[in-house]
Amino acid sequence: MNNASAGVRRRGVHHTSMFFRMLFRAAVLRRGRAATALMAVVVAATATTAMLNLFVDVQSKLRKEFRNYGANVVVVAREGQSIPQNALSKTESILGGHGIAVPFAYVVARTSNAESVVVSGTDLDHVRKLNSWWSVTAWPRESHDALLGVRAAAAVSPQGKPFNLYFHGRPISLTPSGTVHTGAGEDSRIYLSLNEFEAWTAVAPTTIEIAVSGSPQEVNATIQKLQQALPEVEVRPVRQIMEAEGRVLGKTRATLLAASVLIIVTAALCVLATLTGWVLDRRRDFAIMKALGASQQFIGGFLAAEAAALGAVGALIGFGLGLGIAAWIAEANFRVPAVPRFEVFPVVLIGCIIVALMSAIVPISLLRQVQPAMILKGE
Repeated sequence: MNNASAGVRRRGVHHTSMFFRMLFRAAVLRRGRAATALMAVVVAATATTAMLNLFVDVQSKLRKEFRNYGANVVVVAREGQSIPQNALSKTESILGGHGIAVPFAYVVARTSNAESVVVSGTDLDHVRKLNSWWSVTAWPRESHDALLGVRAAAAVSPQGKPFNLYFHGRPISLTPSGTVHTGAGEDSRIYLSLNEFEAWTAVAPTTIEIAVSGSPQEVNATIQKLQQALPEVEVRPVRQIMEAEGRVLGKTRATLLAASVLIIVTAALCVLATLTGWVLDRRRDFAIMKALGASQQFIGGFLAAEAAALGAVGALIGFGLGLGIAAWIAEANFRVPAVPRFEVFPVVLIGCIIVALMSAIVPISLLRQVQPAMILKGE
Protein backbone atom coordinates (compact mmCIF):
# COMPACT_ATOMS: atom_id res chain seq x y z
CA MET A 1 0.00 0.00 0.00
CA ASN A 2 2.83 2.36 0.91
CA ASN A 3 4.69 1.49 -2.30
CA ALA A 4 1.57 2.27 -4.33
CA SER A 5 1.14 5.66 -2.61
CA ALA A 6 4.81 6.49 -3.16
CA GLY A 7 4.43 5.59 -6.83
CA VAL A 8 1.42 7.87 -7.21
CA ARG A 9 3.31 10.73 -5.56
CA ARG A 10 6.33 10.18 -7.85
CA ARG A 11 4.11 10.20 -10.94
CA GLY A 12 2.42 13.41 -9.71
CA VAL A 13 5.78 15.09 -9.16
CA HIS A 14 6.99 13.86 -12.57
CA HIS A 15 3.86 15.20 -14.32
CA THR A 16 4.17 18.56 -12.56
CA SER A 17 7.85 18.82 -13.46
CA MET A 18 7.06 17.91 -17.07
CA PHE A 19 4.28 20.50 -17.17
CA PHE A 20 6.62 23.31 -16.08
CA ARG A 21 9.32 22.15 -18.47
CA MET A 22 6.80 22.38 -21.31
CA LEU A 23 5.84 25.88 -20.21
CA PHE A 24 9.47 26.99 -20.09
CA ARG A 25 10.31 25.36 -23.45
CA ALA A 26 7.28 26.98 -25.13
CA ALA A 27 8.39 30.40 -23.91
CA VAL A 28 12.00 29.84 -25.03
CA LEU A 29 11.18 28.49 -28.49
CA ARG A 30 8.71 31.31 -29.18
CA ARG A 31 10.42 33.99 -27.19
CA GLY A 32 9.53 36.64 -29.77
CA ARG A 33 5.79 36.29 -29.22
CA ALA A 34 6.30 35.65 -25.51
CA ALA A 35 8.31 38.87 -25.23
CA THR A 36 5.57 40.80 -27.05
CA ALA A 37 2.84 39.54 -24.74
CA LEU A 38 5.07 40.03 -21.68
CA MET A 39 5.85 43.59 -22.74
CA ALA A 40 2.14 44.38 -23.02
CA VAL A 41 1.50 43.07 -19.52
CA VAL A 42 4.54 44.92 -18.16
CA VAL A 43 3.30 48.20 -19.67
CA ALA A 44 -0.15 47.69 -18.16
CA ALA A 45 1.30 46.72 -14.77
CA THR A 46 3.73 49.64 -14.82
CA ALA A 47 1.06 52.21 -15.65
CA THR A 48 -1.43 50.75 -13.17
CA THR A 49 1.17 50.58 -10.39
CA ALA A 50 2.30 54.15 -11.01
CA MET A 51 -1.25 55.48 -11.03
CA LEU A 52 -2.44 53.51 -8.02
CA ASN A 53 0.68 54.40 -6.05
CA LEU A 54 0.29 58.07 -6.97
CA PHE A 55 -3.41 58.05 -6.14
CA VAL A 56 -2.99 56.41 -2.73
CA ASP A 57 -0.01 58.62 -1.89
CA VAL A 58 -1.52 61.82 -3.28
CA GLN A 59 -4.83 61.05 -1.57
CA SER A 60 -3.01 60.80 1.77
CA LYS A 61 -1.10 64.03 1.11
CA LEU A 62 -4.21 65.87 -0.06
CA ARG A 63 -6.10 64.92 3.08
CA LYS A 64 -3.19 66.16 5.14
CA GLU A 65 -3.13 69.41 3.17
CA PHE A 66 -6.88 69.90 3.61
CA ARG A 67 -6.42 69.55 7.37
CA ASN A 68 -4.05 72.53 7.16
CA TYR A 69 -6.95 74.63 5.91
CA GLY A 70 -8.70 74.42 9.25
CA ALA A 71 -11.59 72.57 10.81
CA ASN A 72 -13.89 70.26 8.88
CA VAL A 73 -16.22 69.68 11.85
CA VAL A 74 -17.64 72.19 14.34
CA VAL A 75 -19.28 71.50 17.71
CA VAL A 76 -21.60 74.39 18.62
CA ALA A 77 -23.52 75.00 21.86
CA ARG A 78 -27.22 75.66 21.58
CA GLU A 79 -28.35 79.26 21.69
CA GLY A 80 -27.77 80.93 25.05
CA GLN A 81 -25.72 78.00 26.38
CA SER A 82 -22.08 76.99 26.59
CA ILE A 83 -20.65 73.59 25.74
CA PRO A 84 -20.40 71.08 28.63
CA GLN A 85 -17.18 71.18 30.64
CA ASN A 86 -16.27 67.64 29.58
CA ALA A 87 -17.06 68.23 25.89
CA LEU A 88 -13.43 68.83 24.92
CA SER A 89 -12.16 65.72 26.74
CA LYS A 90 -14.90 63.58 25.16
CA THR A 91 -14.08 64.98 21.74
CA GLU A 92 -10.37 64.26 22.11
CA SER A 93 -11.17 60.74 23.31
CA ILE A 94 -13.31 60.07 20.23
CA LEU A 95 -10.63 61.46 17.92
CA GLY A 96 -8.07 59.12 19.46
CA GLY A 97 -5.13 61.14 18.20
CA HIS A 98 -6.47 61.27 14.60
CA GLY A 99 -7.34 64.94 14.65
CA ILE A 100 -7.15 68.13 16.65
CA ALA A 101 -9.88 69.92 18.62
CA VAL A 102 -9.72 73.58 19.69
CA PRO A 103 -12.26 75.35 21.98
CA PHE A 104 -13.35 78.93 21.31
CA ALA A 105 -15.21 81.40 23.50
CA TYR A 106 -16.48 84.78 22.26
CA VAL A 107 -17.62 88.09 23.77
CA VAL A 108 -18.16 91.60 22.48
CA ALA A 109 -15.93 93.96 24.49
CA ARG A 110 -15.48 97.71 24.49
CA THR A 111 -12.34 99.70 23.79
CA SER A 112 -11.29 102.83 25.67
CA ASN A 113 -13.10 104.77 22.94
CA ALA A 114 -16.30 102.77 23.56
CA GLU A 115 -15.97 100.94 20.24
CA SER A 116 -17.17 97.34 20.03
CA VAL A 117 -14.75 94.55 19.20
CA VAL A 118 -15.08 90.75 19.19
CA VAL A 119 -12.67 89.00 21.57
CA SER A 120 -12.05 85.26 21.47
CA GLY A 121 -10.43 83.06 24.08
CA THR A 122 -8.80 79.88 22.81
CA ASP A 123 -5.85 77.53 23.04
CA LEU A 124 -3.41 79.50 20.92
CA ASP A 125 -0.91 76.65 20.55
CA HIS A 126 -3.62 74.39 19.13
CA VAL A 127 -5.00 77.18 16.94
CA ARG A 128 -1.53 77.53 15.41
CA LYS A 129 -1.66 73.85 14.42
CA LEU A 130 -5.30 73.89 13.37
CA ASN A 131 -5.03 76.99 11.19
CA SER A 132 -1.48 76.87 9.90
CA TRP A 133 -2.68 78.70 6.79
CA TRP A 134 -3.32 81.90 8.79
CA SER A 135 -0.94 84.74 7.93
CA VAL A 136 0.40 85.66 11.37
CA THR A 137 3.28 88.08 12.03
CA ALA A 138 3.95 86.81 15.57
CA TRP A 139 2.10 84.48 17.95
CA PRO A 140 1.54 85.41 21.63
CA ARG A 141 4.23 84.17 24.00
CA GLU A 142 3.77 86.01 27.29
CA SER A 143 0.92 86.57 29.71
CA HIS A 144 -1.57 89.22 28.51
CA ASP A 145 -0.24 89.02 24.96
CA ALA A 146 -2.95 89.20 22.30
CA LEU A 147 -3.16 88.31 18.61
CA LEU A 148 -4.98 91.05 16.70
CA GLY A 149 -6.82 90.76 13.41
CA VAL A 150 -5.54 93.37 10.98
CA ARG A 151 -8.80 95.36 11.10
CA ALA A 152 -9.08 95.06 14.88
CA ALA A 153 -5.48 96.24 15.25
CA ALA A 154 -6.25 99.42 13.30
CA ALA A 155 -9.08 100.16 15.74
CA VAL A 156 -7.56 99.33 19.14
CA SER A 157 -3.79 99.69 18.70
CA PRO A 158 -2.71 101.25 15.41
CA GLN A 159 0.78 101.94 16.82
CA GLY A 160 1.18 98.46 18.28
CA LYS A 161 1.08 99.75 21.87
CA PRO A 162 -0.63 98.14 24.92
CA PHE A 163 -4.37 98.82 25.17
CA ASN A 164 -7.31 98.19 27.49
CA LEU A 165 -10.56 96.34 26.87
CA TYR A 166 -13.71 96.31 29.02
CA PHE A 167 -16.39 93.65 29.46
CA HIS A 168 -19.27 94.36 31.82
CA GLY A 169 -17.12 96.99 33.49
CA ARG A 170 -14.18 94.61 34.03
CA PRO A 171 -10.96 95.84 32.38
CA ILE A 172 -8.02 93.90 31.00
CA SER A 173 -4.70 95.25 29.74
CA LEU A 174 -3.31 93.56 26.66
CA THR A 175 -0.12 93.83 24.62
CA PRO A 176 -0.22 93.18 20.85
CA SER A 177 2.12 90.33 19.91
CA GLY A 178 1.32 90.33 16.22
CA THR A 179 -1.45 90.47 13.67
CA VAL A 180 -3.43 87.85 11.77
CA HIS A 181 -4.75 88.24 8.24
CA THR A 182 -7.11 85.72 6.66
CA GLY A 183 -9.47 87.84 4.60
CA ALA A 184 -12.38 86.59 6.74
CA GLY A 185 -13.93 87.26 10.15
CA GLU A 186 -10.66 86.59 11.97
CA ASP A 187 -9.36 89.97 10.73
CA SER A 188 -11.85 91.75 13.02
CA ARG A 189 -11.19 89.74 16.18
CA ILE A 190 -8.76 89.76 19.07
CA TYR A 191 -7.43 86.42 20.32
CA LEU A 192 -6.00 85.69 23.75
CA SER A 193 -5.39 82.59 25.82
CA LEU A 194 -8.51 80.80 27.09
CA ASN A 195 -7.37 80.91 30.74
CA GLU A 196 -6.93 84.69 30.69
CA PHE A 197 -10.18 85.09 28.77
CA GLU A 198 -12.21 83.05 31.30
CA ALA A 199 -10.58 84.82 34.26
CA TRP A 200 -11.55 88.17 32.74
CA THR A 201 -15.04 87.41 31.38
CA ALA A 202 -16.17 84.26 33.25
CA VAL A 203 -17.55 83.09 29.87
CA ALA A 204 -17.04 79.45 28.91
CA PRO A 205 -16.37 78.20 25.35
CA THR A 206 -19.34 77.86 23.05
CA THR A 207 -17.60 76.27 20.08
CA ILE A 208 -15.09 73.50 19.39
CA GLU A 209 -13.47 73.50 15.97
CA ILE A 210 -12.18 70.08 14.91
CA ALA A 211 -9.90 68.89 12.13
CA VAL A 212 -10.73 65.20 11.68
CA SER A 213 -8.29 63.07 9.72
CA GLY A 214 -9.46 60.35 7.37
CA SER A 215 -11.73 59.74 4.42
CA PRO A 216 -15.16 61.41 4.09
CA GLN A 217 -16.74 58.20 5.39
CA GLU A 218 -14.48 58.25 8.45
CA VAL A 219 -15.24 61.93 9.05
CA ASN A 220 -18.99 61.25 8.88
CA ALA A 221 -18.57 58.35 11.31
CA THR A 222 -16.74 60.66 13.73
CA ILE A 223 -19.56 63.21 13.44
CA GLN A 224 -22.09 60.55 14.40
CA LYS A 225 -20.01 59.46 17.39
CA LEU A 226 -19.66 63.06 18.56
CA GLN A 227 -23.39 63.65 18.26
CA GLN A 228 -24.14 60.52 20.27
CA ALA A 229 -21.58 61.43 22.97
CA LEU A 230 -22.70 65.09 23.13
CA PRO A 231 -26.48 65.17 22.58
CA GLU A 232 -26.77 68.62 24.20
CA VAL A 233 -24.78 70.33 21.41
CA GLU A 234 -24.92 70.53 17.61
CA VAL A 235 -22.23 68.80 15.54
CA ARG A 236 -21.91 70.22 12.04
CA PRO A 237 -19.58 69.44 9.15
CA VAL A 238 -17.84 72.36 7.48
CA ARG A 239 -19.36 71.82 4.04
CA GLN A 240 -16.89 73.96 2.11
CA ILE A 241 -13.91 71.92 3.30
CA MET A 242 -15.56 68.50 2.97
CA GLU A 243 -17.11 69.20 -0.44
CA ALA A 244 -13.88 70.63 -1.82
CA GLU A 245 -11.97 67.61 -0.56
CA GLY A 246 -14.53 65.25 -2.03
CA ARG A 247 -14.46 66.99 -5.43
CA VAL A 248 -10.68 66.98 -5.67
CA LEU A 249 -10.33 63.35 -4.62
CA GLY A 250 -13.25 62.31 -6.84
CA LYS A 251 -11.79 63.95 -9.95
CA THR A 252 -8.36 62.49 -9.21
CA ARG A 253 -9.83 59.02 -8.77
CA ALA A 254 -11.92 59.26 -11.95
CA THR A 255 -8.98 60.46 -14.05
CA LEU A 256 -6.61 57.76 -12.86
CA LEU A 257 -9.29 55.06 -13.18
CA ALA A 258 -10.13 56.05 -16.76
CA ALA A 259 -6.46 56.09 -17.76
CA SER A 260 -5.86 52.71 -16.09
CA VAL A 261 -8.86 51.11 -17.81
CA LEU A 262 -7.72 52.40 -21.21
CA ILE A 263 -4.21 51.03 -20.72
CA ILE A 264 -5.46 47.69 -19.41
CA VAL A 265 -7.87 47.23 -22.32
CA THR A 266 -5.07 48.02 -24.79
CA ALA A 267 -2.77 45.52 -23.06
CA ALA A 268 -5.52 42.88 -23.05
CA LEU A 269 -6.02 43.26 -26.80
CA CYS A 270 -2.28 42.93 -27.35
CA VAL A 271 -2.12 39.79 -25.21
CA LEU A 272 -5.19 38.41 -27.00
CA ALA A 273 -3.60 38.93 -30.40
CA THR A 274 -0.31 37.40 -29.24
CA LEU A 275 -1.92 34.32 -27.70
CA THR A 276 -4.13 33.83 -30.74
CA GLY A 277 -1.10 33.91 -33.03
CA TRP A 278 0.67 31.65 -30.58
CA VAL A 279 -2.10 29.05 -30.89
CA LEU A 280 -2.20 29.25 -34.68
CA ASP A 281 1.59 28.81 -34.89
CA ARG A 282 1.46 25.77 -32.62
CA ARG A 283 -1.50 23.93 -34.10
CA ARG A 284 0.74 21.01 -35.08
CA ASP A 285 2.16 20.77 -31.55
CA PHE A 286 -1.32 20.74 -30.04
CA ALA A 287 -2.48 18.20 -32.64
CA ILE A 288 0.39 15.86 -31.62
CA MET A 289 -0.52 16.32 -27.95
CA LYS A 290 -4.13 15.40 -28.72
CA ALA A 291 -3.02 12.41 -30.79
CA LEU A 292 -0.92 11.19 -27.86
CA GLY A 293 -3.96 11.32 -25.60
CA ALA A 294 -3.88 14.80 -24.07
CA SER A 295 -7.39 15.95 -23.17
CA GLN A 296 -8.94 19.26 -24.21
CA GLN A 297 -8.95 20.30 -20.53
CA PHE A 298 -5.22 19.61 -20.23
CA ILE A 299 -4.33 21.61 -23.35
CA GLY A 300 -6.63 24.46 -22.31
CA GLY A 301 -5.11 24.41 -18.84
CA PHE A 302 -1.65 24.48 -20.40
CA LEU A 303 -2.45 27.62 -22.41
CA ALA A 304 -4.17 29.21 -19.39
CA ALA A 305 -1.07 28.48 -17.31
CA GLU A 306 1.09 30.16 -19.95
CA ALA A 307 -1.17 33.22 -19.84
CA ALA A 308 -1.19 33.29 -16.02
CA ALA A 309 2.61 32.99 -15.94
CA LEU A 310 2.88 35.93 -18.36
CA GLY A 311 0.55 37.93 -16.14
CA ALA A 312 2.48 37.13 -12.94
CA VAL A 313 5.93 37.84 -14.42
CA GLY A 314 4.67 41.00 -16.08
CA ALA A 315 3.13 42.16 -12.78
CA LEU A 316 6.41 41.64 -10.91
CA ILE A 317 8.45 43.56 -13.47
CA GLY A 318 5.82 46.25 -13.97
CA PHE A 319 5.37 46.80 -10.24
CA GLY A 320 9.04 47.64 -9.80
CA LEU A 321 9.05 49.94 -12.83
CA GLY A 322 5.78 51.54 -11.73
CA LEU A 323 7.17 52.46 -8.31
CA GLY A 324 10.13 54.15 -9.98
CA ILE A 325 7.91 56.07 -12.41
CA ALA A 326 5.56 57.15 -9.59
CA ALA A 327 8.53 58.49 -7.62
CA TRP A 328 9.76 60.38 -10.67
CA ILE A 329 6.33 61.90 -11.43
CA ALA A 330 5.85 62.98 -7.81
CA GLU A 331 9.26 64.61 -7.68
CA ALA A 332 8.98 66.27 -11.10
CA ASN A 333 5.45 67.60 -10.70
CA PHE A 334 4.78 67.94 -6.97
CA ARG A 335 8.32 68.36 -5.64
CA VAL A 336 7.58 65.78 -2.94
CA PRO A 337 8.76 62.17 -2.63
CA ALA A 338 6.22 59.43 -3.35
CA VAL A 339 6.10 56.81 -0.63
CA PRO A 340 6.06 53.27 -2.13
CA ARG A 341 2.66 51.73 -1.47
CA PHE A 342 3.30 47.99 -1.42
CA GLU A 343 -0.34 47.34 -0.53
CA VAL A 344 -1.23 47.91 -4.20
CA PHE A 345 0.93 44.96 -5.34
CA PRO A 346 -1.74 42.27 -4.72
CA VAL A 347 -4.19 44.36 -6.77
CA VAL A 348 -1.70 44.68 -9.63
CA LEU A 349 -0.72 40.99 -9.50
CA ILE A 350 -4.27 39.66 -9.42
CA GLY A 351 -5.39 42.18 -12.04
CA CYS A 352 -2.61 41.21 -14.46
CA ILE A 353 -3.33 37.50 -14.07
CA ILE A 354 -7.06 38.05 -14.61
CA VAL A 355 -6.45 40.18 -17.71
CA ALA A 356 -4.10 37.54 -19.12
CA LEU A 357 -6.57 34.72 -18.42
CA MET A 358 -9.45 36.65 -19.97
CA SER A 359 -7.28 37.27 -23.03
CA ALA A 360 -6.73 33.51 -23.28
CA ILE A 361 -10.43 32.66 -23.54
CA VAL A 362 -10.63 33.11 -27.33
CA PRO A 363 -7.36 31.24 -28.04
CA ILE A 364 -8.49 28.36 -25.83
CA SER A 365 -11.74 28.16 -27.78
CA LEU A 366 -9.68 27.92 -30.99
CA LEU A 367 -7.97 24.82 -29.59
CA ARG A 368 -11.30 22.99 -29.70
CA GLN A 369 -11.23 23.31 -33.48
CA VAL A 370 -7.85 21.58 -33.78
CA GLN A 371 -8.37 18.22 -35.52
CA PRO A 372 -5.21 16.05 -35.13
CA ALA A 373 -5.86 13.88 -38.19
CA MET A 374 -6.35 16.78 -40.59
CA ILE A 375 -3.44 18.85 -39.29
CA LEU A 376 -0.95 15.94 -39.20
CA LYS A 377 -1.92 15.11 -42.79
CA GLY A 378 -0.96 18.64 -43.72
CA GLU A 379 -4.52 19.79 -44.54
